[in-house]
Amino acid sequence: MSTTAVRPAPTRRGAGTATAALLAATLVTFLGASAAPTPLYAVYQEAWGMASSATTVVFGVYALALLVALLVFGRLSDHVGRRPVLLGAIAVETVSVVAFLAADGMSALMVARVLQGLATGAATAVIGAALLDVAPALGPIITGAAPVAGMGLGALGSGALVQFAPAPMRLVYAVLIVLLVLEAVGVWRAAETAERRPGALASLRPAVSVPRQARRALLVAAPIDIAVWALGGFFMSLGPALTTDVTGSHAPTAGGAAVFALTMSGAVAILVLRTVPALRVMLIGAPVFAVGLLVLLAGVQAASVWLFFAGTALAGFGWGAGFQGALRTVLPLAGPHERAGLMSTFYVLSYLALCLPAIAAGVATDAFGLTAVTDVYGGALIVLAVLAAAGTLAMHRSQAKAAPAGAH
Repeated sequence: MSTTAVRPAPTRRGAGTATAALLAATLVTFLGASAAPTPLYAVYQEAWGMASSATTVVFGVYALALLVALLVFGRLSDHVGRRPVLLGAIAVETVSVVAFLAADGMSALMVARVLQGLATGAATAVIGAALLDVAPALGPIITGAAPVAGMGLGALGSGALVQFAPAPMRLVYAVLIVLLVLEAVGVWRAAETAERRPGALASLRPAVSVPRQARRALLVAAPIDIAVWALGGFFMSLGPALTTDVTGSHAPTAGGAAVFALTMSGAVAILVLRTVPALRVMLIGAPVFAVGLLVLLAGVQAASVWLFFAGTALAGFGWGAGFQGALRTVLPLAGPHERAGLMSTFYVLSYLALCLPAIAAGVATDAFGLTAVTDVYGGALIVLAVLAAAGTLAMHRSQAKAAPAGAH
């Protein structure tokens, strides 16, 4: 039996820009949807009698399902094309949002979160690869900025709808369904950006794919990537409770504002530092992240609202810089046929860091209290940031020494 390679349709520069914008918007929607339940946790707890630590379990099953999707479907678009995988992810995401809309208890919420994790895992890998197809220079920047911006907008927008609009447990999901349908139409009409290649079934076998030429860079980038996503997981699950402890406010917008401060300052960092060399961006991000955590922890201890939010924003700037620097250091080292696989591996690392420490923190909170757990958690992330800065500095120096030799 013969296999016919289907080549991607040629695109004009304007069409490529439009496709990149559509992909960025879709990624923002997926990650916004992932953060939308965060301000609702207090509402769910009151309505359904959920324990406080249950929020980390609900968040954890989402992240673990996302990991499964990355491992199984992460390389599929390298073989069948970007559009079919992304359309499938949008379809599953829409079903998950409908499940949220109809949820009436903890079990339904868990099912919705699992479906959402599967959809988001498939989407993040394929969108990252497609962005590299249509915008090789801007792809890593968009891939870094869109998720953090999406989480911030999703948390803040959801909090505002919960607090000020009718049907607090339903309206945000109705809005997301409309966005997903519009983006599905856009993806359906967009040109394919990748050639079809044999091996689609074999690509479903879970595997971690790191090209040889990218291994050292991934090792150097790993500590800061782990640190920033572990902080994100903490804020997405326990952030509203921590914000309530510091501010004394139970308003849904308060927890959403904390996530917004963290993620949007990260998006600002990605945009501001987009032209700075990747290793230098990581050298900026790791120290800023560590200092921001110190300020944040001081705000928690002193119950100081301004210190807490200032530290959150500063740590968020370090998050954006560290994540962007890691992406821009690692992803360009992959060839076209390796992009989705390496993107999946990168996100596996990121989402393991997002879910496992947060679940552990939720369990520990029941035993030791949220403030004590926050202190230990923050201290561990500061250590990771210091390790990241040291590893990046060593790599930067070795490249500087090798440059003159290569020039001769």
